[in-house]
Amino acid sequence: LLSQFDPDNTGYISTEKFRSLLQRHGSELDPHKLEVLLALADSNSEGRICYQDFVNLMSNKRSNSFRQAILQGNRRLCSKALLEETGLSLSQRLIRHVAYETLPREIDRKWYYDSYTCCPPPWFMITITIVAFFLYNGVVLDRFVLQVSHPLYLKNALLYHPQLRAQAWRYLTYIFMHAGIEHLGLNVVLQLLVGVPLEMVHGAARISFVYVAGVVAGSLAVSVADMRAPVVGSSGGVYALVSAHLANIVMNWSGMKCQFKLLRMAVALVCMSFEFGRAVWLRFHPSAYPPCPHPSFMAHLGGVMVGITLGVVILRNYEQRLQDQTLWWIFLSIYVIFVLFAIFWNIFAYSLLDLKLPPPP
Repeated sequence: LLSQFDPDNTGYISTEKFRSLLQRHGSELDPHKLEVLLALADSNSEGRICYQDFVNLMSNKRSNSFRQAILQGNRRLCSKALLEETGLSLSQRLIRHVAYETLPREIDRKWYYDSYTCCPPPWFMITITIVAFFLYNGVVLDRFVLQVSHPLYLKNALLYHPQLRAQAWRYLTYIFMHAGIEHLGLNVVLQLLVGVPLEMVHGAARISFVYVAGVVAGSLAVSVADMRAPVVGSSGGVYALVSAHLANIVMNWSGMKCQFKLLRMAVALVCMSFEFGRAVWLRFHPSAYPPCPHPSFMAHLGGVMVGITLGVVILRNYEQRLQDQTLWWIFLSIYVIFVLFAIFWNIFAYSLLDLKLPPPP
């Protein structure tokens, strides 16, 4: 094909030859993909099409140059919106729903709808949720409880405790422990309702990065700003995902076509506020197991900061290479500087300040 349409081996195909190719084989292509190809041809003012962009499209890959050609094109996609299509199966309607919940541009929604194969499935968020649930209820408590806090959560090797801060795994594994069933329940609900659709669209690599970055930022924020308190729960990662998603909706308000988006945002904010308010109240409430205080709420704030910085950039740039995004490198640098600062703080500040820490569990 390349030798036929690009005899000089320049890497480009003229728009005339490109159009003739579409006319000849257009009936064999998916209507959405054909529509994007036509938009690519109409948007190009140089009279040629990059062959690699064409290959990327046919193999369900998107390059930055291809995206820019589409987004800056003069041709408006005039066919009916994906939301108006009928006769879809249950799985197709689910994929369409996820597309409208998370993506602000119709061209991206159509692309996602055409290319999503559920392979791999959203395994990361589901696995994290299942592990947290069974570790908490099975290994630690051996039963379901319904109370504000349970002292047994302290007696395990996973939570973050200031006396055990040298055990580096605790800065991450604390997400599998929760201080009560209501604490676990709220995090699980937000994690599944928000995290799973985001992972379906953006993939496990990006979503796990945001989640883990929020988790690490949460425990480090506690070690810097609330130095005497332990921390448990997956709120750092959950708040990173939810805050990134809500910020993305606000920034792309006119393009987001999800149903009841104002109501959904209100419900998410109410749930987050309730869980955060509960954590603040619990932190300053007299401890049920002195002298160790209740868990800190600073992990929530660390997760939010990650979400509205790194998370927003990742979710906004659907299917784009983050390496080419200046804002990505700025926020990543800020995050790395904070992590390094917190590490040195943990090494030197505790001894310099001569704090009286609670005994290890």
